[in-house]
Amino acid sequence: MPLTTIDPASALVVVDLQKGIVSALADDPAIATAVKQATHLATEFRRHGLPVVLVNVTGRAPGRTDVGRSANTTAPAAGWADLVDELDVRPTDHLITKRRRSAFHDTGLDTLLRDLGVAQVVLCGIATGSGVESTARSASDYGYHVVLVTDAMGDPDPEIHRHSVERVFPKLGETATTSEVVDMVEATR
Repeated sequence: MPLTTIDPASALVVVDLQKGIVSALADDPAIATAVKQATHLATEFRRHGLPVVLVNVTGRAPGRTDVGRSANTTAPAAGWADLVDELDVRPTDHLITKRRRSAFHDTGLDTLLRDLGVAQVVLCGIATGSGVESTARSASDYGYHVVLVTDAMGDPDPEIHRHSVERVFPKLGETATTSEVVDMVEATR
């Protein structure tokens, strides 16, 4: 579904653009593009007085998976969960730390958004098929209008990115490019 509007009460939610994750994927041009486009979105949302929510991750669910866990049980390096410098965190930004895939799970994000009067979330970040998709599913379940900015997200597995964008996201909300979202923000302000 093409982007129809940016609601007056909308917020940008940027998922997991943090130093430890981005640096581990530094050779992936899709990740560099996601950081660049998410930064552009954050700048535009701030310029128009719209809320910007920056999400990082510091944990994961303890359950067993087929993929398994890394044998490395050491704590992440200092600064691993710090947001990337390109996001230029501002005092007006809202910071959320998650410990699971979804930015909504036990974080207070829904309460924050409702307190701000938000009805629409615009999502971007990494990884497309993990943190972004899980957050989009939760946002849809909570009843938000969801916009997924497909060129402002990336996944280390291009096939997972493609699957989420083509098969999953159209069922959860509207997909758009950064330029389409920025143009719509301009047109509706």
